[in-house]
Amino acid sequence: MLRLVVLGLVLACAVSLSSSAVILENGMPIHWAQTASQVTELPMQDGILYPDPWNYLHRMSLYRLMIAATDPFMGSMGTNATDSPLWGLTLQLGWILTSGVQDYCTTYASCKDSYPDAMSAWDAFFQVFVVHISSVSDDVKKDSILGLYWAGQMASTYASAACNARYLHYSSVEVSFANSWLNSAEFVSAARFQSNLAKSVLFLSPLPSRILLSGGEPHAVCGSLVNLWKRAMCSVNTRQKGAELLEQLLLNPSFATSTFLSIITEMTTSC
Repeated sequence: MLRLVVLGLVLACAVSLSSSAVILENGMPIHWAQTASQVTELPMQDGILYPDPWNYLHRMSLYRLMIAATDPFMGSMGTNATDSPLWGLTLQLGWILTSGVQDYCTTYASCKDSYPDAMSAWDAFFQVFVVHISSVSDDVKKDSILGLYWAGQMASTYASAACNARYLHYSSVEVSFANSWLNSAEFVSAARFQSNLAKSVLFLSPLPSRILLSGGEPHAVCGSLVNLWKRAMCSVNTRQKGAELLEQLLLNPSFATSTFLSIITEMTTSC
């Protein structure tokens, strides 16, 4: 029975499609080589930065600058230059470009008015680098940063409900995939997954390379496991195991049974 549950989780986190998403170019996010490495390379007027939110390279450049600015505080994530969880955002933006799915608000003020919860969550994430806490262990610091990061990610995900009316313009297959993708994010966020470059490739590569049309076969996510999974992700230790499990499910399914059991066991004894 446990094996069936684990297999269900594998299926929940996988998307079985005929073609994989294009999210890398020479090992880096799409058009990374064309992005700005300095703020002064972006459009400015009277000393004020004016990036175009509809311009892919401007948005990707801002991600590149954010990664560079926050890297000094990301030592708890690891020693590689691509260990920051913000790399997951760069790959997701690349997928949005290559798959043809994109929709943006245009200013901080308009986004704050339309999506106050999401903007507040992201404000809290970046504030952690201003109020730097050095008295805690790297594991706790890492868990805290990732917790704020995923709070922002999920708040942005929940804000996508504003686009529900547009579902009428898409095939039922695309709508089903979108709902499954939103549901699967619950598993990853609950584990506070470190979405660095290498790990994000594993999760984003299986995404569809285009908007799905009628006749496609999206994979449904087993929503009944979400609540159980969230309850298990109750401590730094179980979240570390959960993130490891999600990664290993893609690389080595035989790893899953004992790890999943240990997470559930710890949940019943320490949560």
